[in-house]
Amino acid sequence: MNKTNTEPVLVVVQLSGGNDYMNTVIPFSNPSYYDNRPLLKIEEDDVLRINNQIGFHPTMAPLHDIYNNGEMAVIHGVGWQGSNRSHFRAMDIWHTADPDTFATQGWLGKATRQIDPNGDNPVTAVNIGYGLPRALVAEGVSVAAVSDINSYGLLSSIAQQDARTQMLGRFAKMYAPANGRGPIIDYIAKTGMDSLNGADLVGIAPELYTSEVEYGPSTIAQRLRDIAMIHLAGIGAKVLYTEYGGFDTHAAQATNHPRLWNNVASAISEFWADLKSHNAADNVVMLVFSEFGRRVRENGGGTDHGAAGVAFMIGPKVQGDLYGEYPSIETDHLIEGDLAPTMDFRDLYSSIIVDWMGLDDREILKGQFQKPALFAN
Repeated sequence: MNKTNTEPVLVVVQLSGGNDYMNTVIPFSNPSYYDNRPLLKIEEDDVLRINNQIGFHPTMAPLHDIYNNGEMAVIHGVGWQGSNRSHFRAMDIWHTADPDTFATQGWLGKATRQIDPNGDNPVTAVNIGYGLPRALVAEGVSVAAVSDINSYGLLSSIAQQDARTQMLGRFAKMYAPANGRGPIIDYIAKTGMDSLNGADLVGIAPELYTSEVEYGPSTIAQRLRDIAMIHLAGIGAKVLYTEYGGFDTHAAQATNHPRLWNNVASAISEFWADLKSHNAADNVVMLVFSEFGRRVRENGGGTDHGAAGVAFMIGPKVQGDLYGEYPSIETDHLIEGDLAPTMDFRDLYSSIIVDWMGLDDREILKGQFQKPALFAN
């Protein structure tokens, strides 16, 4: 299938739990890394080198290839001042782009409203997974939410109605504690059924999809395959979101973190191979992020919640390079044992919103931020 649509598309991969920055992009040349990670360290000879100071975890070979091909940006030290190490608050801040208040609307929900102000297309924004990320929530914006596109498309009409009921229940459980009963009921009343009607439209994508790319069995691989299906179906989806959990590696990190990145790196590589085989990659970029990094010093079996993290932008139109400054890991430069942020995450968002999506970031971010030049003209 040859796609000629050049309108910008954003894919977001959320790594839930707090990805360990220091064992993802490894400062192998710094002796302090080995001092702080006696058990979890990655040996210098195993690191996939980016330069003579840092490199990727050895399980990230597919992403190392993408980086070497000039299609991956590594954004160092993303975060904000005053991170409190709470999963819920940190993810809420990433989703709403507001560290200062408890906002109710998501940055991508507001972006979707700018893309489709009249709500003409119920699949402008799509979430693949359970529930609905707050990032996609905004007044008057419907989001197609599907947990498994293949299963959904095969459900009977009765089973589809049951799936709708379960999905609405998940919306309510997810947002009622933060927003109160009133706002979530109002939100469901305004957008819930439109969202699920959008899911019905998304359900046609598997019927239109053919590919020679074989995705792995992991959850993230299957979800990215679903996103590829939706993009290739040409139904007008502009924001496609999914998440992959398990990165809260307080224990057993030596086993779990490599497994997680093996799954993520392979899935991302398969996704881009799929799109490129259909000549459908040039108008797509992918953001990969986690709510925070982890502490510099290991805890004996894992790492605890930290502050600054790393994000990635991937795609043919991304100017592959290193952006920002890797935070110092020296003790006297840490904030209560954490890496200090060197780039406000809203700088990254501003670049995506303005330079890639062609939207007005002032209404979304409520301020002016320094945009890294992530995208080729």
